[in-house]
Amino acid sequence: MTQKRNRRAGVEDRWTKKVRDKDGNVQRVHSSNYGKNKDSRWRARYVDDEGREGSRSFARKADAQKWLDTEITTKLATGTYVEPAAGRVTVSAVYEAWFVAQSHISAKTAATRRSSWNRHVEPQWGKHPIAEVRTSAIRLWVASMVADGAGPTTVENAFGVLRQVLGSAVEDSRLARNPCDGVKLPKRAHADRGYLTHAQVAALAASVDRDAIVVRFLAYTGLRWGEMAALRVMDFDMLRRRVNVSRSVTEAGGLQWSTPKAWERRSVPFPAALGEDLAALMVAKDRDALVFTDQRGGVLRNSNWRSRVFRPAVLRCQSADDAFPTITPHDLRHTAASLAVSERANVKAVQRMLGHAKASMTLDIYADLFDEDLDEVADRLDAAIKATADALRTG
Repeated sequence: MTQKRNRRAGVEDRWTKKVRDKDGNVQRVHSSNYGKNKDSRWRARYVDDEGREGSRSFARKADAQKWLDTEITTKLATGTYVEPAAGRVTVSAVYEAWFVAQSHISAKTAATRRSSWNRHVEPQWGKHPIAEVRTSAIRLWVASMVADGAGPTTVENAFGVLRQVLGSAVEDSRLARNPCDGVKLPKRAHADRGYLTHAQVAALAASVDRDAIVVRFLAYTGLRWGEMAALRVMDFDMLRRRVNVSRSVTEAGGLQWSTPKAWERRSVPFPAALGEDLAALMVAKDRDALVFTDQRGGVLRNSNWRSRVFRPAVLRCQSADDAFPTITPHDLRHTAASLAVSERANVKAVQRMLGHAKASMTLDIYADLFDEDLDEVADRLDAAIKATADALRTG
């Protein structure tokens, strides 16, 4: 294939042609194009890896050869060549092919990406040929979303979809590079988290109309809502006071069951103070029955419980205590981290409890919780310095 391609590629003079004389010798003579179209006398021809032939005309042979060597031959050899016609496909067409192939993502993630595409990406980029998408235009698009009041998460999701779609075009050799590369997104401003104290956890648990154990369990284990809602009787080891997190359930156009990522599968301890209430939930249940359920015995849904049970309880606590923060059920996960750190849990322990991939992730999210540790380190160093100085003086 390579030899055949090489025979079809090269620089040819369109003003001449090869002919054989009566003795069989090859000679070059004027062609019918002789003297015509001086700007396109020399034609550079190439054949890509798919067997498609392309060409470009030049006035000078040196320019034709240079273009063929630098723009075509090198890129074909390195796998970075892009057929010009390949870039004429629209962003929408690439998106549809890309989205169908996303079978590895959860239903919730798929719904988020589809929403971002429909609301933000497709109206701006859908009809554009991918080869016409410019980095500068993407920067302006990001800036316009911010100017229109889109939050950081919205901007990140929309940009992420476009970046992955154009990335798939690069993989398919439709683009030489991803025009999203080099585009910087606005920095995310982290809002102050509402960490509850032990007393506030107790007050909130006492204020809910039902499921007080849900408040206490989330606040002292740090499980995500979907992990908690998916727990079965078999997942609890009541003697060791451990709960094994091995699956999750989310609401995305219905209930979607999944298994956590490798680092999210974990054994999490719970305080003995929760043991009696947890045991009460398991009475007369089979091993594969759900522990936390709604009033009809079905999956406990965050969307319903948050509005009907949790939010009213928070408002009651705030009416009695002006310092009580405005929180969501997910903030109980942050509370668990805060309470663990307050009891001198190190960052690795908090990482394992919350199911973070790395300790650095835990530090990034909860850097403010470890500030007191830094102060304590400084105090200990100061004490050591003074002790050493005293020892030297008393020699």
